[in-house]
Amino acid sequence: MRDWPTALLGDALELAYGRSLPKGQRVDTGSIPVYGSNGIAGWHDEALVEVPTVVVGRKGSAGAVQYVDGPCFPIDTTYFVRVKDGFDFNPKFLFYMLRRLDLTRLRTATGVPGLTRDDAYRETIVVPDPDEQEIVVDLLSRADGILQLRQEAMAKADELLYATFIDMFGDPATNPKGWDIRKVSDFVDRFEGGKNLQAGSGTGSPFRILKVSAVTSGSYLESESKPIPDGYEPPEGHIVRVGDMLFSRANTEQLVGATAIVEQTNGTTLLPDKLWRIVWSEPVEGAYMYALFQSPFVRRELSAISSGTSASMRNISQGRLFELELPVAPHEEQIAFAERVAPIRAIQAQQAAALVKAEEALQSLTASLFPF
Repeated sequence: MRDWPTALLGDALELAYGRSLPKGQRVDTGSIPVYGSNGIAGWHDEALVEVPTVVVGRKGSAGAVQYVDGPCFPIDTTYFVRVKDGFDFNPKFLFYMLRRLDLTRLRTATGVPGLTRDDAYRETIVVPDPDEQEIVVDLLSRADGILQLRQEAMAKADELLYATFIDMFGDPATNPKGWDIRKVSDFVDRFEGGKNLQAGSGTGSPFRILKVSAVTSGSYLESESKPIPDGYEPPEGHIVRVGDMLFSRANTEQLVGATAIVEQTNGTTLLPDKLWRIVWSEPVEGAYMYALFQSPFVRRELSAISSGTSASMRNISQGRLFELELPVAPHEEQIAFAERVAPIRAIQAQQAAALVKAEEALQSLTASLFPF
């Protein structure tokens, strides 16, 4: 399969601009998904693109790719892919190929991250015949399916953990147990982050740096990472460790403040500047704090304290986060919760291990099919 013809991306594909669609102009009862650079951002009753396509982040999560299997409305923080005359591509094949190409490494590092079409157009892609594209799509769809099943299992375990949290403590929004209202600065010593680094070639170093998408699902996805710059020597303090609770300080309005606990890591994965490791100033139970921070009430509060002029990228400052007030159970109650959910945490650890294997299998298969 590897002796495929090649072409410059710009000769075969057009990255067409999405169109502005402010929230006030959307029809929320519509059935057409509105896509931003991070995924579905709302709904509308009219499609900009009527056929399956690939949406590419232009601003914010620049270079991120999403496959859309029906009509959609990509907004102006995105591109969508059009195939030029003389070329025949399966849109799902394009998705897998562009995901492997990793356009995120081309994004600008200043201000709001962005991807320019000219940079993308200089990339080389492969052009197999349609039958071979179908084979690739079938293989990667099967591997993707296994990964999605693992992610769904992790999500189910999370739901069970949060249901236990509500059963023991009630909704933090109403604080029925009357726990003390405490500032985050009362129980957090500091937030540790890494550096904003451009992706390297991926040769010569085992280290990779996380993307924000590594925590957006609530599960830690180590595969959501990119190679470090060539020759970069990472500080010891930037390496992700088992037990870390990671916090997304920058993302969309809906996803900012997402957290995930590192159940397993390979020891060669680094924090970026947009993910913080929370360093506690007093004894806490990670399972309790994770459930608290992932609760709908706290996620709404985190979104409310985020700032930024762009809908595609919001930011939470350490100052505002330290001032956030939350109902926090006493440590002995946290311990009781941790003991009660220990079987769930054991399941999560097993699922995390299986998830890592599924991610590795998908990455290995993708690399063998697209040896970029």
